[in-house]
Parts: sequence; structure tokens; C-alpha cells
Amino acid sequence: MDEWNDLALFVQIAEHGGLSSAGRALGVPKSTLGRRLQLLEERLGVRLVQRTSRKFIITAVGEEVLEHARAMRVEADAVESVARRRVAEPSGTIRVTCSIGMSKHLVAPLLPRFMARHPKVDVFLHATNRLVDLVEERFDLALRGYGGPLPDTALVQRLLSPTPWVLMAAPRYLDARGVPATPDELRTHPGLLLGGASSRAVWRLHSREAAEEIPFVPRLHSDDSAAIMSAAVAGLGIVALPDYSCRHERARGELRRVLPEWHVGDHRVTMLVPSRRGQLPAVRALADFLAIEVPRLVGRGTSRAGSSVEPSGQRARARSPSGHRAKEVSGAPGG
Repeated sequence: MDEWNDLALFVQIAEHGGLSSAGRALGVPKSTLGRRLQLLEERLGVRLVQRTSRKFIITAVGEEVLEHARAMRVEADAVESVARRRVAEPSGTIRVTCSIGMSKHLVAPLLPRFMARHPKVDVFLHATNRLVDLVEERFDLALRGYGGPLPDTALVQRLLSPTPWVLMAAPRYLDARGVPATPDELRTHPGLLLGGASSRAVWRLHSREAAEEIPFVPRLHSDDSAAIMSAAVAGLGIVALPDYSCRHERARGELRRVLPEWHVGDHRVTMLVPSRRGQLPAVRALADFLAIEVPRLVGRGTSRAGSSVEPSGQRARARSPSGHRAKEVSGAPGG
């Protein structure tokens, strides 16, 4: 690094025609410039200038070194210019990850509007239900679905919105099997389980007055929200889903709410970033956009939405919609 700085000083000395002129222009003592020039020559093992009390002549090898040093200065200026542009205006590529269900229902509907607002920003969206390590895989931002208390994590979290989960079933199923009037009556009904391989088949229900845990035998268990939705519409059983993810099916009469006074679990969607330090404007712009638009899309705000949770250094764990424990880097498939 010192060698780069000394090369920059050598360019200044050459362009000002000597140590005295360069010193006056830079506000650096002539003796300091002379010492740095001597150290540079010793490191390179060549004489860059011939200097007497009257003359300052750059040697042949000094001219070659000067040419490359000037090129280095141009590249250094270009690096600073790129950094300034990135800091000044949202631009570049943002790497985002979320579950497949969350991508379909929350991220995909919002991204076009954000990208139209910021034409210099590109987005790589990785939709997956597998465990993703944001730091290891170099993602800038993630959306996660959690049940239960907001988990501790080494990442920076931002709570966006609660996401109520509800019990749903197809009208044809309810006509054939009957409509449960109480949580206990769910025990005689087959269920559909949205979750990973370790998910427990239990509905954790709560109303204003009570809480119940109802185990069930899933006819279909999948982390693919589309497969679970198709099975529910086909009348294969009762399913717990994020309320925002089944609005179209309810509007078309394909699904009907079961036990409308009860909700399943205590769920919320959060946003995670590896760190606040050095965050590019494009990432900040997307984070602020999602903090406003996700609660609107979910359709239910919270007084804590947009609040931050600082890193705790612990590996986070969260309870999934079906009640199992999941690492922080996973997300509930349906959000």
C-alpha cells in the first residue's frame, strides 16, 4: 500500500517538475517527498530520477515507471467514481431469497413496481424452501415466515407484519364431511400439511378466549404450497394456510373458512439482511419499499411493523406453521 502511495507521489513530483514545486502544490515538506522518493527507488531497485541542486531529470526507467503509475492513478480514480455513483443512486444487482409461497404471493406482485421506480436496479430472486445461508451464499436480503416469538439471529431483522393463518376447506369437502363446529371436531377430519419433512401434524389453534392443539393425520404432506392448495381445492381435507395466500380461491368460492373465530399459530413475516454496515442504496431502497408494501399486501398492519431486532450472535430457531422447530435460515413455505 505504501508503494502505491509513493508511486502517486512520484507522479506528482514528475508533473510538477521537481520536489520543491510538488511540495508547495501538495503542502508537503520537500524533505518528506525526497525521503519517500528514495524509499520507492530502494524498493524498486532502480534510479527513477537524476537530481542535482540545479536539475531534476527523470531516467529512462523512471519514464516507464511513470507511464504505469499514471495508468494506476486513472484506475484508482475510476474505482472512486464507481463507488460514489453506487452510494449516490440505487443501482446494481440485489440478491434476494424467500420461500416459494412467499415469492408467489408477496414478492413477485411487488417487484415490478419497485424495479420500475428504480430502473438502474436489477434483482436476482431465489425462491426456494431449502435452508439458505445469507452470508455464505452472498444474498443481500431475505424474507422469512415465522411462528411464535421472533427468533434470535446473528442477522439484522426487521419485522414487517403479522401473517394470520386460517383453516380452509373446499365447499364440496364440507358438504360431504360436515362443517366442524368446534376444534375438537377436527379430530375426525383428514388434514393437509404444509411444511418440511420435520413438520409436526398438529394445528395450534387460538381464539380470543382459548387455545387448543389438535393432532391430525395428513393425507398430503408437502413443502410445495401449490400442491397443498390444489389438494385443498380438490376436497382432500382441511388445511392451514396464510390468509393472504388463499384470497383468490375464497373469492372464487373454491375454499371456505373453517372455524372462522380461530387462527392457527402466531405468525409473522420478517426481513433479514446480513448487516447494516456498507449496505448499498439499492438494498436500502428495496428494504424500505418492502417494509411499507408487504404489510399493505398482507392486509393487516402491526404497531411493531418495521421495527428492528439487533444481532444477538445466536443461531435463530423458529416454530413453523405446523408447530415444528426450524433453523432461522429456513422459511415457512407459504410465508
